[in-house]
Amino acid sequence: MCPFPFYDIIRGSKVSERARYRLALVRWAQTHGIKPAARTFATSPQTVRKWLRRCDGSLASLQDHSRAPHHSPKRISPAVEAQVLAVRKKLPTYGAARLKVLFGLPCSEKAIRRVLRQHHLISPRRTIRRKKNDLRALKALMTPFQRVHADTKHLDDIPEYLPARRAAHLPGFQYTFREPVSGLQFLSYAQELAGVYAELFAQRILQHLAACGVLLPGTTWQTDNGSEFIGSWNSTTPSGFTRTVEHYQAHHRTIPPAAHTWQSDLETCHRLIEDEFFRIEPFRDRRDFLQKAATYQLFFNTLRPNSAKGGRSPLDILRQRCPQLDPRIVLLHPVFLEDTLAHRLRPPPGGNHVRPYPFRWPIPGAPLTAAAGPALFPVLPQLG
Repeated sequence: MCPFPFYDIIRGSKVSERARYRLALVRWAQTHGIKPAARTFATSPQTVRKWLRRCDGSLASLQDHSRAPHHSPKRISPAVEAQVLAVRKKLPTYGAARLKVLFGLPCSEKAIRRVLRQHHLISPRRTIRRKKNDLRALKALMTPFQRVHADTKHLDDIPEYLPARRAAHLPGFQYTFREPVSGLQFLSYAQELAGVYAELFAQRILQHLAACGVLLPGTTWQTDNGSEFIGSWNSTTPSGFTRTVEHYQAHHRTIPPAAHTWQSDLETCHRLIEDEFFRIEPFRDRRDFLQKAATYQLFFNTLRPNSAKGGRSPLDILRQRCPQLDPRIVLLHPVFLEDTLAHRLRPPPGGNHVRPYPFRWPIPGAPLTAAAGPALFPVLPQLG
């Protein structure tokens, strides 16, 4: 313990009050002398002389000085700091840990975070009103494709995306498929929420999964209670989406009303897409949008390390957990569902024909062939 109570008082007081206490010490010493001041304030004469030398009549001169070293031999170089700033300005929604992993920056996460903080490039964190349950351990025990999630995302509330959407007539809604164990995701887009689009979206994914070796019987598709998934609220028959899922001997399950946390894994995925794709990428036209969406989905499924899953990508997890699956499972690229519907409704040559609705889907597990329709089933390239 310090023998002088003066230091205990300084340590226990607020930063704003320390200078005032030292000013009282200095004024007492100027009036009565150094040693009487040391006895009165229970400190040493050396401490009194120190504050007498520093004092210039203002409180600022009696504040604590920084004890940081004037030179740090491990400080990153200006070139590395410029590199950190360059990649951060190009990807303003990426954090220090992801920038280090993706770009191999030659410094620690702490150093990257310090550089970003000094240049005011760190966005304030959102207030979390309700803490989510950590279900990573439970998800790791599940079998891949035992339960999958499907949902839609409104794109009109993203400020960075809205100008391009209006100028190039880009889609206003995203249809998302998510496998929670591996994190595998598939995307499609449309201008509106409709049951026929959800039906086409599910049909395309189900045929792709069956062709890649996924056992669909017993799989549960979980969705919210949106009309695109359940149809009319007072309908007495299953919706087209439900019939499509059940055609492959899978099950369709809706979450209870107002049970928002049941879809938290998919909502987290939507937030990542918004931060890493829609808020960063510029779009010239619909073709450019679709190409960039396909690139981001391929990056997400094959290369992007997920910190919540041990730094592994969805492809890494599927290769480890399900080595019998075709690795081309990650190559189902996004489509515009309006174009897919137009292709399905296109009358065949040789006369006037009306397509029946609901659509008569192919046999489950049918191979992906050109005869099945090039718009729905593109030729999948080989993984390098």
